[in-house]
Amino acid sequence: MPPTTTEAKTLFENLWDSHVVRSLGENLDLLHVDRLLIHDLSGSRALTDLNERGLSVRNPELCLSMPDHSVSSLPGRTLASSPNGVRLGEALRDMSAAAGIPHYGIDHPNQGIVHIVGPETGFTLPGSLLVCGDSHTSTHGAMGALAWGIGSSELVHVLATQTIRQRRPGTMRITVDGELGDGVEAKDVILHIIGALGVAAGTGNAIEYAGTTIGAMSIEERLTICNLSIEFGARMGMVAPDDTTYAYLKGLPLAPQDEAWDRAETYWRSLPTDDDAVFDREETFRAEDIAPQITWGTSPGQTLPVNGIIPSPGSFVEAEMQYNAETALDYMGLQAGKTIAGTKVDRVFIGSCTNSRLIDLRRAAEVARGRQVAANVTAWVVPGSVQVKREAEAEGLHDIFLAAGFEWREPGCSQCVATNGEVVAPGERCVSTSNRNFVGRQGPKARTHLAGPAMAAAAAIAGEITDVRALAPTTGEG
Repeated sequence: MPPTTTEAKTLFENLWDSHVVRSLGENLDLLHVDRLLIHDLSGSRALTDLNERGLSVRNPELCLSMPDHSVSSLPGRTLASSPNGVRLGEALRDMSAAAGIPHYGIDHPNQGIVHIVGPETGFTLPGSLLVCGDSHTSTHGAMGALAWGIGSSELVHVLATQTIRQRRPGTMRITVDGELGDGVEAKDVILHIIGALGVAAGTGNAIEYAGTTIGAMSIEERLTICNLSIEFGARMGMVAPDDTTYAYLKGLPLAPQDEAWDRAETYWRSLPTDDDAVFDREETFRAEDIAPQITWGTSPGQTLPVNGIIPSPGSFVEAEMQYNAETALDYMGLQAGKTIAGTKVDRVFIGSCTNSRLIDLRRAAEVARGRQVAANVTAWVVPGSVQVKREAEAEGLHDIFLAAGFEWREPGCSQCVATNGEVVAPGERCVSTSNRNFVGRQGPKARTHLAGPAMAAAAAIAGEITDVRALAPTTGEG
């Protein structure tokens, strides 16, 4: 039901308060969970633990499972195409069936990465509380939902009770106003924010993104923004639902229909932050100050404009940040004081729950059209779901990528986390549209530079990190 209090509230407060089952004291609440997403990396283990304790799934109809982390993205793949695919994929499939949990298996027309499939099917809805055993569950907050990643014991608890205990976080609003410049994408916006505020700035807070820049973004772009909220310490990132949200959801298979839609939309419109609501912290950015970003280190916060200079450890005030910069430069094989542009790359990965939606593939294809991947580069495009792949192929985007020399692959997490054998080789340098550039994230001793889809495609074409804005226009067709 819509909130009845006249007290000014934030979006977060509206969502949280409506899900409290019981206050447990000391700022700790028991919350009702509306939606649970389950993937292969943690799902079968949680279901096994549940069975071993003699418990059953409380509300299987509120869950949705699918393999994404362990499956191969190889064209024509089966579960047996990756080292962990059979073990994890088959276990999740069989245990989901036994529990009555809907399952989008490897051959299902809606299979894909959980954080892509949830929004695109309408499983993720405004006003809902959604959790998943994956840190980037904050993605779903872009739909006006309250969403965060949970641990293995919490996953078992949610399966058994449809509730979760959670300490109430503080509130933070990040406002971005203005019009983005040429070549600047949503990924650049969130990397710029993390770089400016630091990787711990969101700790202890639920973050709402607002402002004219965010309001002008598509749902897919907002999903990218919220996806990286965890990368500067926040458990939750969210954008208030609006007409863009409702237009995106209307008619999706798992969204409310007919009269149920009318009732739901009325409720959703009551959720956005009141004009006079107060946040614990406010930060403001100007869109015109944001340039295409590229990370130089081993943290998403170690980012700079693509036309910038690699910083020296001595440029940081705090000793810890100096040490982090020094070790990052050593691992990445970079030299302070040099331009980041012109750094040679070996691989490009366009995919992951951050940037594998149709809008991302369109932007990468615009760069790739009529051009060729550099001879020294291996470049992959991995759609985030079967639906994204289907829609991209209907537009001919796969033909553009294939003609340019990219590999066009099947949906999954792929090289983002490298749990399926799809790794970047030791010492190789990869420009990736994923969300983490941690040491070894894409494979032992792999060197990862995070960027948006257009920047990644530009690096594949140039064979080096390059400013996508500097590419000469092309009228080539693919």
